[in-house]
Amino acid sequence: MTYRDLYEEGKHALERENIEEAALDARLLLEAVCQTTRNDLLAHGERGVEEGNAAHYREWIAKRGSHVPLQYLTGVQEFMGLAFAVDENVLVPRQDTEILVEEAMKNLHDGYRILDMCTGSGCILLSLLHYSNGCSGVGADISGAALEVAKRNAQALGEKDVRFVQSDLFADIEGMFEMIVSNPPYICSDVIETLTEEVRLHEPRAALDGGKDGLDFYRRMAAECPKHLCGGGMLFLEIGYDQGGAVSALLEEAGFKGVMVVQDYVGLDRVVYGYKPSV
Repeated sequence: MTYRDLYEEGKHALERENIEEAALDARLLLEAVCQTTRNDLLAHGERGVEEGNAAHYREWIAKRGSHVPLQYLTGVQEFMGLAFAVDENVLVPRQDTEILVEEAMKNLHDGYRILDMCTGSGCILLSLLHYSNGCSGVGADISGAALEVAKRNAQALGEKDVRFVQSDLFADIEGMFEMIVSNPPYICSDVIETLTEEVRLHEPRAALDGGKDGLDFYRRMAAECPKHLCGGGMLFLEIGYDQGGAVSALLEEAGFKGVMVVQDYVGLDRVVYGYKPSV
């Protein structure tokens, strides 16, 4: 079978399963299997595909057709221009979360100590370390399996001044930090069943479920993080599109100053940040 014919087979299979971006996913999966590029479909579509690769591709197409996220099949997702390993133990890094990193970077200075709470794949913390000088970091997560993914990413990116701690939020965190960042679970419990099958059936529920009103982790963060934040230190939180007011109020009640809500590229509230007063 030719490369182009196999691609067409995969595309039609995904279309039958109502995969939203069937053509794109079919191409990306074929490129991952065959170690090719987009140009190969255009310029070398008539070349043959090895039987083993064709079988592998069909297996992946079947899994993608059952709504397994593409990134869990290829094992990688790009974030902030970097390649991160992902699997079913971590959320797939999303472009929305880049807003959190970009806002934090505007306030990040050389030599800062950064804590990333609910680190997952480590994409937030490792991006901040990669694009800064002399900073160190701690990534914390309640999931030991997620931390193993984060450790692999740190090793692949060559980030050495970082360590990972298994902790239920701040329970096992020691030390003080100039910056704390977090993309905590913030989906309302009863909303999770309305999410896409890719998210609802395959991404870790513990990384999604923010309790009845989606604010459980923000309440704990606001109450617990000040004792680990230096005076003048900043807290950056990713939020749901309708949580800006509620999370801002929680931070202000906890004594944070300069609390601001930042919108994403489509105008939805995405990040809340504030600083701990020095006095």
